[in-house]
Amino acid sequence: MSRHRAPRRVGPTLARLVLAVVAASGGVLALTAPSAPPSPSAPPSATAPPSPPPVTLAAAAPAGAAPTRVRVPSVGVDSTLERLGTDAAGALVPPGDFGRAGWFTGGPVPGEVGPAVVAGHVDSWTGPAVFFRLDEISVGAEVLVDRADGTTVRFAVTRVARYAKDDFPTAEVYGPTTGAELRLVTCGGDFDQADRSYLDNVVVYARAAPQPV
Repeated sequence: MSRHRAPRRVGPTLARLVLAVVAASGGVLALTAPSAPPSPSAPPSATAPPSPPPVTLAAAAPAGAAPTRVRVPSVGVDSTLERLGTDAAGALVPPGDFGRAGWFTGGPVPGEVGPAVVAGHVDSWTGPAVFFRLDEISVGAEVLVDRADGTTVRFAVTRVARYAKDDFPTAEVYGPTTGAELRLVTCGGDFDQADRSYLDNVVVYARAAPQPV
């Protein structure tokens, strides 16, 4: 089983990059190798999500406001965010709920300079998970990240890429950037029945966009 090893802390000056491979277990995204598979998520709630807060410019957003929700209207993503860290071996621990995405706390807060990373499962043994339609996102699509201070950072997708698991582009995903950017990561490609694993990873790259007029 392969492992996705994330930098302990990602900042504007990333001193060191490690080789990264995102792993899959039982046909679902697994950013590390948990001792036991997490429980399937409960069916989505029928309750309507709260009204979105006002969108603000990323450059004007205060630093340190933790993200609480990610929304991609074009593919039906609307998820609260878990906080993701690394295990003792430095591998990124995946969300515990297939129905929720997670923010890597070792990287920038969405809206700060640098690549904020949000990961989620593509499916589970019970059906589609939070990022099931991630590979359908189009360039230019809007991604919204709500934050704990009541602001929302708006991103625009610049590209969608798929990589073989043994060729995960650590430098592109975690490396320093000149502005505020976002990465959405999940599994994709063909499913290897023998290994019970997807062969590829899907990465959505997005850049902070100005507030619509």
